[in-house]
Amino acid sequence: MNLTIENILLVGSILLLISIFAGKTSYKFGVPTLLLFLAIGMLAGSDGIGGIRFDDPKLTQFIGIVSLNFILFSGGLDTNFTAVKPILKEGIALSTIGVLLTAVSLGTFVWFVTDFTIYESLLLGSIVSSTDAAAVFSILRSKSLALKNNLRPTLELESGSNDPMAYVLTLAFLTLVINQDKGFLSIIPLFLQQMVLGGIFGIGFGMLSKYIINKIKLDFEGLYPVLVIAMMFMTFSATDFVGGNGFLAIYICAVYLGNQDIIHKKTILKMFDGLAWLMQIVLFLTLGLLVFPSQIVPYMGIGLLISLFLIVVARPVGVFISLMFFKMKLRRRFYISWVGLRGAVPIVFSTYPLLAGIDKAHMIFNIVFFISVTSILIQGTTLSIVAKWLNVALPEQSKKLNATDLLLAENPKAEMKEILITAGCSAVNKKIVELGFPKNAIIAMIKRGDSYIIPNGVTVIETQDTLIVLADRPAIFEEVYETLKK
Repeated sequence: MNLTIENILLVGSILLLISIFAGKTSYKFGVPTLLLFLAIGMLAGSDGIGGIRFDDPKLTQFIGIVSLNFILFSGGLDTNFTAVKPILKEGIALSTIGVLLTAVSLGTFVWFVTDFTIYESLLLGSIVSSTDAAAVFSILRSKSLALKNNLRPTLELESGSNDPMAYVLTLAFLTLVINQDKGFLSIIPLFLQQMVLGGIFGIGFGMLSKYIINKIKLDFEGLYPVLVIAMMFMTFSATDFVGGNGFLAIYICAVYLGNQDIIHKKTILKMFDGLAWLMQIVLFLTLGLLVFPSQIVPYMGIGLLISLFLIVVARPVGVFISLMFFKMKLRRRFYISWVGLRGAVPIVFSTYPLLAGIDKAHMIFNIVFFISVTSILIQGTTLSIVAKWLNVALPEQSKKLNATDLLLAENPKAEMKEILITAGCSAVNKKIVELGFPKNAIIAMIKRGDSYIIPNGVTVIETQDTLIVLADRPAIFEEVYETLKK
């Protein structure tokens, strides 16, 4: 079947429905949802029962970049900086030094066991050097896996922030493969340029986005997520245009926004959570369609060998060396090593050699695809088991949702208080977004006269308003009173 304008929506919607229903039951059998999305795409493709002919790496790369924008931005919005701050240094070390060491150690191994040149080997190592944000976010959160000692924020911070490093290394070694006359040191300026500009533009656009979101007055609440999407794409494209790392910029921008008081924040977060899932499904389905299973079979042997080396040696080497200067128990390091999930990102990055037209591009693509599948299948299905073996999982009765999860899910709170706003209160005539309200509390409703108002960020507090405030513990109300008085 050839995809046309007339049938692409029908085919796409059918695949989307199948993916959603398959994902609903996948964990009953211990199979990661993302792997099922990929399998459905492969079954629908040229070698599968669907017979859909799709062989367009350029379109796949475009879909991949757009999808990664949403996935990384959503992950950044959901990153609680308070939880991340204690492990910020460890996360940065893993996402930079750890990725580099993984790429180099795996690349060296590939050079020894294949007929690849050293630069081709390092290119392959770079493509699969980062953990996949989509895989880590979806599996950890779908399993509601509670981990000890800030392990979960460490893993989520690493997976959300290490794609930029892998992207830079991929571009750098691809340049060296194409231009054999260039030396290894020539990639250092590219690395510095990408990272520095990515960081600067990420912070800059984060501040600009907050200002625009809070100052602009839109007539419809549903337009605010659209505004944020526009700012997200502007952040990525502007950073990329000046030679910076767009993936790093949008992640930093999203982390900044997610930890600020912005108008209609709850609506924006929910919208991006849904879009991130949609993009994950679309991305994995597209990658599945692009793959020809018959072409992967000849590389299964070498692919399995490389994949096992990555899981057992290269990833642990990157983790243990990058964390050697931090105090951390051995079992925590082992678990971080095991959660080195490879998913869609390496497959998207492997389209760059295809579009560049290098000799071994198809071989690299097929090996990378096999590595990603085996990583999700082996590591993704055993996260809970390994966590229990290493004693890094919290007991079932100790699992608790954090305050942000509770508020977003609108679950009942342990504490609720009604607070009367008097004429002398400094909160009078201020918008809620301007109050600097504690993160662990929300104004669920405002009683104004005989009516009740469901507030949002632009709601102005008036004298004699009664605020119905929810918080996850009594101590938070002291912060609430201080906020309303100051």
